Amino acid sequence: MALVTLKGVEEIGGFKVLQERPLLPSGEVDWDKFDELRKTSPIYVDHDVNMISFRIQDGPIKEYGVNGCQVDTVIEAAKIIIEGLNNKFPCRENAMVITKLDEALLWSMKRKLDRESRGVEGKSLA
Repeated sequence: MALVTLKGVEEIGGFKVLQERPLLPSGEVDWDKFDELRKTSPIYVDHDVNMISFRIQDGPIKEYGVNGCQVDTVIEAAKIIIEGLNNKFPCRENAMVITKLDEALLWSMKRKLDRESRGVEGKSLA
């Protein structure tokens, strides 16, 4: 039920949302093509099995390039889902969840800006 709220959503956090698996003429999944698509579309929604998956960034972007999404993108996806549910079933609790997810995104941005001001954003911890 919840993933229905993502139907028609083409982008989350600047990443294209992949919602279809590429098929071979036989009707089987073309896993090689799917793996290639996942490199540029780290968010995959499969409505047939009610599943969402994320390829998370591995290493600092400055060192490794963009190879996945950030945790912020996962939070944004959760917010879109809750907003969709709240449109159908509005309640105070859903509104509070949306507010807290917005707050989480703001604190995450604050952290990033602080790291940038200290010159440590995008650097490995090791």
